[in-house]
Amino acid sequence: MKKIRVAVFGAAGYAGEELLRILLRHPQAEITAVTSRKNAGEPVANVFPRYTGLDLNFVMPDVAAVSPQCDAAILALPHGLAAEYAKPLLEAGIRVFDISADFRLRSTAKYQEYYKTEHPAPELLKEAVYGLPELYREQLRNARLVACAGCYPTSSILPTVPLLRAGAVKKEGIVICSCSGVTGAGRKVDLPYIFPECNESLKAYGVVGHRHLPEIEQEFAVAAGVPEVAINFIPHLAPFNRGINSTILYDAAPGLTLERIGEIYAEAYGKEQFIRILPAKRTCDTKYVFMTNCCEIGYNLDPHTNKVIVTSAIDNLTKGAAGQAVQCMNIAFGIEEAAGLI
Repeated sequence: MKKIRVAVFGAAGYAGEELLRILLRHPQAEITAVTSRKNAGEPVANVFPRYTGLDLNFVMPDVAAVSPQCDAAILALPHGLAAEYAKPLLEAGIRVFDISADFRLRSTAKYQEYYKTEHPAPELLKEAVYGLPELYREQLRNARLVACAGCYPTSSILPTVPLLRAGAVKKEGIVICSCSGVTGAGRKVDLPYIFPECNESLKAYGVVGHRHLPEIEQEFAVAAGVPEVAINFIPHLAPFNRGINSTILYDAAPGLTLERIGEIYAEAYGKEQFIRILPAKRTCDTKYVFMTNCCEIGYNLDPHTNKVIVTSAIDNLTKGAAGQAVQCMNIAFGIEEAAGLI
């Protein structure tokens, strides 16, 4: 079978490194280009020593030069910049899988509100498919432009959507507290993320108006069948390298039981190979999803407060970024969904 030729734009970051790890073992993918403006001309091993011996150099992110070499482009670029590459790549007939936030929000007004700039390519929003395979698998088949779901949103949306669809919880008053490893901030030198600042420390940040909030609310509203949903999302920086652990609180609908919650999750995800539902009353642990494409979900019901308490865990670099992109790519190209991921 012909291999999918893949170019990774912005390959020198943590998500880029994870994409290399996955794609190098992918039985039906071939990495044909990895771009980095800063590292162009250097061997990949100079930036990521784990790939010593790999005959692959970074190149400039020149769409005209790279597009003839690829069938798929995965964009691990900052928001705003990703759209600048997506447009010419699509025009060249390349399928685009964007890890940035440029095409996740359907509302240009929301994008401008949370990203403080006008949307760089509003004409492409109607075509973009939200890249969360467990919810949008059919739409992903043959998709040209995929907006891969964010890391925090993945850990929040996957546990919540089945409960909202089933009417098991109320759409008002949802509170999400999430802890992310330091790699979630990107591969950069910045004071809050150096070892002495974040080691042995747990700190909330962006407690009002975090950029991932509208993405989460957008998908909650779709699941609830209403125009809008308002939630509280409270992210935390945690002193580990990779992983996200989210705790989500909902008001239970009248008559909801613990057994019914288990049934809802089994109906929604019982056949999903990358979602693991824990037994009732167990909570999630990031170490069990480390370097996997799995989302782990635990659930409980507190009769004292009538709250449903759900926990979820993902690896932010895999299911929250690179693994999600490859899973979407596999679906769009009609190959085994788990290729390269297990």
